[in-house]
Amino acid sequence: MSDPATPDSQRQIIINLYNSGIEPDIIALQLDIDREQVDRTIAEFAAEEERKHDSANATSGAPSFSSFELGQVVDTEQAVRLAQERVWRALRFEPQFNLSTEETNNILEKFVKSKVGFVILHVDIVGSTKLSMTVPADRLATIVQAFTQEMSILISAYGGYVLKYVGDAILAFFLADWNNLRVPCANAVSCAQAMIKVMRQGVNPILNQYDYPELNVRVGIDVGDNVVVQYGWDTMTLEDGRQVRHPHFDILGYTISVTAKMTGIAKPDQIVVGQFVYEALCDEARKAFAPVQVSPEKWDYVSDYTGKIYKLYGSK
Repeated sequence: MSDPATPDSQRQIIINLYNSGIEPDIIALQLDIDREQVDRTIAEFAAEEERKHDSANATSGAPSFSSFELGQVVDTEQAVRLAQERVWRALRFEPQFNLSTEETNNILEKFVKSKVGFVILHVDIVGSTKLSMTVPADRLATIVQAFTQEMSILISAYGGYVLKYVGDAILAFFLADWNNLRVPCANAVSCAQAMIKVMRQGVNPILNQYDYPELNVRVGIDVGDNVVVQYGWDTMTLEDGRQVRHPHFDILGYTISVTAKMTGIAKPDQIVVGQFVYEALCDEARKAFAPVQVSPEKWDYVSDYTGKIYKLYGSK
């Protein structure tokens, strides 16, 4: 809890000066405030940073599915069968979807105002425009909802978290440890491969039964540091009239835009990964990918680490 006697703007100035190495007594002199006020603000800041550090360590150190490679653990055949049942039920009866971002918010809250390594996965539908021209609006909504549900289930199964839904696209992330990128990168790639399989063998056969066009997906995956930010609050009014506020979190960083651009380069039912993701994979996993040749007009991103064009690799 910040000192109510210190306005937020002034508190930030104190913190910035302190982080720049300015002594507290000099800060007090420059801002014409009491030294005690400066000390309280610095102490609150230090306590808040320690809490975030402890939360981050607790999250990264706790045993979880995201700590293991799950490519050989998730039963994709079962995933296909369950997807068929859910999509069939959604098209034949009243659709029931249960998508929640509560778990995502719980994770992001631990890292708010911090820079964190994330493997970003972006997946979207290739044939949604054609579909929108051939099916009624309510059916289109049901099909897109079914797609987002099946992809979200797979993201969770492989240790990832859905960040947001953007039209017919999904943005997700996997917590990344720069000392061991192989696990989150392998899980993200396995998740993408499962997505393509579930669409081909689970969703499309049901769409065919109802004479709907088949859907293809394309996936982009990259890894990088991102900043977790909080954008205000979502307010919900309960039946008894009480209001409940939930913080709204998002991720800022070049990785988001770069991954979305990779997705646009991918062919239908193809995965495109960035150079860092490819290099983090084991030799066997790399065999599924080949270098992607892209014109400078479509891809001119230069890596800060190598100073050269950031290489892309596409699934074969």
